[in-house]
Amino acid sequence: MCGIFGVYNLPGDANAFRQRALFLSKKLRHRGPDWSGCTVAGNHILCHERLAIVGVESGAQPLTNDDETLILSVNGEIYNHKALRKMCAEGTHFKTQSDCEVILHLYKTMGADVVKHLDGMFSWILLDTKKNRILAARDPIGITTLYQGWNSKQPGTIYFASELKALNEECDRIIAFPPGHIFDSETGETTRYFEPTWWDGEKIPSNPVDYKLIRESLEKAVRKRLMSEVPYGVLLSGGLDSSLIASIAARETQKIINGTVPLNKDGDDVDESAVASWPRLHSFSIGLEGSPDLAAARVAADFLKTVHHEYTFTVQDGLDAIADVVYHLETYDVTTIRASTPMYMLSRKIKAMGVKMVLSGEGADEIFGGYLYFHAAPSAADLHTETVSRVKNLHYADCLRANKSTMAWGVEARVPFLDKSFLEVAMNVDPQEKMSFKGKMEKHILRKAFDTSDDPTAQPYLPDSILWRQKEQFSDGVGYSWIDTLKDTALAKVSDEEFAKAAARWPQDTPQTKEAYWYREVFEQWFPQEACTESVVRWIPRGDWGCPADPSGRAQKVHDSAYDKNAPHA
Repeated sequence: MCGIFGVYNLPGDANAFRQRALFLSKKLRHRGPDWSGCTVAGNHILCHERLAIVGVESGAQPLTNDDETLILSVNGEIYNHKALRKMCAEGTHFKTQSDCEVILHLYKTMGADVVKHLDGMFSWILLDTKKNRILAARDPIGITTLYQGWNSKQPGTIYFASELKALNEECDRIIAFPPGHIFDSETGETTRYFEPTWWDGEKIPSNPVDYKLIRESLEKAVRKRLMSEVPYGVLLSGGLDSSLIASIAARETQKIINGTVPLNKDGDDVDESAVASWPRLHSFSIGLEGSPDLAAARVAADFLKTVHHEYTFTVQDGLDAIADVVYHLETYDVTTIRASTPMYMLSRKIKAMGVKMVLSGEGADEIFGGYLYFHAAPSAADLHTETVSRVKNLHYADCLRANKSTMAWGVEARVPFLDKSFLEVAMNVDPQEKMSFKGKMEKHILRKAFDTSDDPTAQPYLPDSILWRQKEQFSDGVGYSWIDTLKDTALAKVSDEEFAKAAARWPQDTPQTKEAYWYREVFEQWFPQEACTESVVRWIPRGDWGCPADPSGRAQKVHDSAYDKNAPHA
């Protein structure tokens, strides 16, 4: 993953703005510490800060075609790039081994429809100098980040950047570019290209659960995300989601080592070079001393035989990092900041080891109704509608957290649960199968899909204690005193008098707790412009289901009594 910055239709001499563009792009250099590029064409500028994962030696950007009439700046990975190369016109000349260059060449034959063929996580800007046309697109779920901005004093000029901090000094209106959409300057419109069968949350699916299909679809999603020319690892909290991804990655890595994976089959791209130099899978976990997650991650790592790296932090370490976390996350959402802080610190440790890419478990809770507040869903239909809504809004929450917490240190996080094909399978399951009640744990069908206890000849994916471990939100699992201390710190930092005036200070999206007030104040210190708040959305449980407003899993009544722990799993 990388950092991109672009300006379309600058007034006056674009070359005069070049140094300013380089300065703004530099604000994204943590995302791409390996190289920088800048191209000026007419009155347009495209910049790129590169993190080299694929095509390491030849993939510097912005990319251009042979006559340099097409210019492309990309953040992300295109997993099916080798299959797409076969769709290019005969005789197409590829300048690099970059997985992203294929976008340029397919654009020549299919125009904006190229985005519909991409399988990956991406945000990109493509400039067609012949047509004076710019396209900007973001991946279907918003795994990568992208912002679009305007300056009212420069009508007709449009700004794009991977992060808010590159735009807030130039633009008086900024939005989070919508996932699954493409902007075309020819029409001036931003349209949705991603049209999965499950998009309408009011249409309730009725497909029976197919455990084999769920298992095989997730395995394929992990396998394609092993595409890398650099060492990679897995984030391992010891919860179900990250442990499953780690288990599958360990199996697939071993298959590559053994030569039993058919490379490039069905568009899958698995590069053996990373495995050759990093033959054992490395796993990474973090928590306060004695945290539930550290203990569980240790069990999972021992079982999977990963090279495990365990890091502890102190509450003071976390408190000291809050201001930097808000700067990098560009949000004041309570649950995002709570969870991002330990992930941010862990990413720094990972980068120090020379690892550039990790697999992570984001998305499973939204897909399968895994958060503990889902126990309060009034009906299966309500649960399904909520899962669709949560998946659609992941770019404001867990995707934003995973992307920016890791990219703050130049580490790329890949999320197999949000694979397009896997979503087609999982989001079309009858939601009655996802309902949680006594004797049936949250994410029951996902657990059953990887439960091999009825087959004595099968190699288990995970120990039973991990496969059937109750949901523990990451910000809780790192140690219960983490959230407790954040609340206590906010009580000390924000006076009753200040809090009483919160609505007057922030009439829009007024903080409801002193902790939220504290984060909002820190956010405003970094991003004082009014335009910066439009892209922030707060994550809260469903109050109309009777759930507490505090997003912590421990705040939900079912945390200690969600199910009968002695009941059968079936």
